[in-house]
Amino acid sequence: MSNHLIIETASNGVASITMNRPKVGNAFNAELISEMISALKQLEGEETRLLQLRGSGKHFSAGGDLNWMKDSINLSEQDNYDDARTLSELLYTLNNFPAPTMAVVQGAAFGGAVGLISACDIAIGSETSRYSLSEVKIGLIPAVISAYVGQAIGTRQARRYFLTAEVFSGIKAFELELLHEVVPESELNDKAQALTQQLLENAPGASRLAKSMLHKVHNRPIDDAFVEMACREIARVRVSPEGQEGLASFLEKRKPSWRQP
Repeated sequence: MSNHLIIETASNGVASITMNRPKVGNAFNAELISEMISALKQLEGEETRLLQLRGSGKHFSAGGDLNWMKDSINLSEQDNYDDARTLSELLYTLNNFPAPTMAVVQGAAFGGAVGLISACDIAIGSETSRYSLSEVKIGLIPAVISAYVGQAIGTRQARRYFLTAEVFSGIKAFELELLHEVVPESELNDKAQALTQQLLENAPGASRLAKSMLHKVHNRPIDDAFVEMACREIARVRVSPEGQEGLASFLEKRKPSWRQP
């Protein structure tokens, strides 16, 4: 049982992890991070079609918990390293979660929360949401989240926001491509539901393989080895039961077996 999370799974394969520390803006501490890692590993099975990541109350997450950061003052360098490794494991596990992932963001998303958003496949937020890579304000750096944020918004933009620590709006987050869509807060859940329905219409195995393919080809040269790998992947998928059902249903003008009636 989790003390800091609400974990829900629906019969249609949609799972959600909701950070549930609303009194502190869902700020991270060691317990929350550990519980999120466990929850992600628990939900990795094939029955999960989509994972939504949310925050309860007014905010997605305010970043690091103040008491947790106070404790770090008294830790040795090795202890701080071990602490950072746990956060790194969370981001890595989320980034490599086999099924599609969606961050649904309202209120504040500061510091490490921007890393969580960046590690999700899809991110939507409210127009009134606010973001900041605020670490340098308190003499720290966004080290563990740096690669994920850099991939999401690009190195050029990261150079600005890592250094200024300025707060920016949901509209700006959309312009930076941290968010894929931004909507009025009253429409946020409706948008999440619409995207969820879109994802559920797609083949579950193919969705996982498409995501895996993106990880395989990131920064990879388009050489003979790439061509060989890509051709073998599609050939294998075409003769798989799911691929055969998808092609047959398309040709027969009927819904595939994974689509609900």
